[in-house]
Amino acid sequence: MSLLFSSLAFLLLITTTTSSPAATPLRRGYYSATCPPAEFIVREVMRKSLLSDPRSAASVMRFQFHDCFVNGCDGSMLMDDTDTMLGEKLSLSNIDSLRSYEVVDDIKAELEKACPGVVSCADIIIMASRDAVSLTGGPNWEVKLGRLDSLTASQADADAIMPSPRANATMLIDLFARYNLSVKDLVALSGSHSIGKGRCFSIQFRLYNQSGSGRPDPAIEPHFREKLMDLCPMGGDDNVTVGLDSTPVVFDNAYFRDLVGGRGFLNSDQTLYTFPATRRYVERYSRDEEEFFRAFVEGMVKMGDLQSGRPGEVRRNCRVANGGRPPAPAGFRVDRWIS
Repeated sequence: MSLLFSSLAFLLLITTTTSSPAATPLRRGYYSATCPPAEFIVREVMRKSLLSDPRSAASVMRFQFHDCFVNGCDGSMLMDDTDTMLGEKLSLSNIDSLRSYEVVDDIKAELEKACPGVVSCADIIIMASRDAVSLTGGPNWEVKLGRLDSLTASQADADAIMPSPRANATMLIDLFARYNLSVKDLVALSGSHSIGKGRCFSIQFRLYNQSGSGRPDPAIEPHFREKLMDLCPMGGDDNVTVGLDSTPVVFDNAYFRDLVGGRGFLNSDQTLYTFPATRRYVERYSRDEEEFFRAFVEGMVKMGDLQSGRPGEVRRNCRVANGGRPPAPAGFRVDRWIS
């Protein structure tokens, strides 16, 4: 997948993703009056999901990246295709990659029982991503809320923007800069790969034909390369999954220690250590987990501020726009979530 697109498309996408006068003001405690138990509900559903499927934490956390980078944080990535709209779920970066959409469905269902028509799907992604990190050992932080859900989604926009696993550091730096995210933000947010797994499909070229050479990527540590070749043989099952770092169910700084040791899974990970502008942050975070946590939170908050300024709504079903449905009942129930 190419990260390059025409100058006109680039200008249109940046104009609609950065802040604008029409963007919704975001603030902490946004639902304190209209849906007091909102954040508790999200965390409880996330906790139960993690117990039943440990991989769901990494899957849900990545929703924030895949949502916010494509026309801002507006829940567009959750929308199903329709007869008149190709959404983002089948885009090149999402198909056979993103999973656990049902976790958001479960969260939304509980929120609709307690506070119908109040909490947006876009805000659910932000809260659930935060909880995915903290519930697996990472930092916790206050999130700014108040986003509206998009009325539509675009597979073409997702294809034009999201990076490939083959991306190098230069391409990633350029992509992040378009959203006013720094090199420091890039490296810290790449630490999201501290949890989760990747498919063999994503590394076949690294193992057997890096840059068309017919040889493995020389940056891969030899023993790690042998392990990967055993798990992902040429012509084998591309859907076999491998941990993105050595502690794939714990959010920690092992990801950066692995990069220093030449054990990055994706090319877009290992390139952060081989490229001088990003290497110094990799080394710092490999030594200091607390510094990584602080930088990660800072990057997540900045990414969460991306908005399109386009018209929106609070969807009652995260998969479809409200359309002509009647408004939700007035009021909300909180008795089952708070005493």
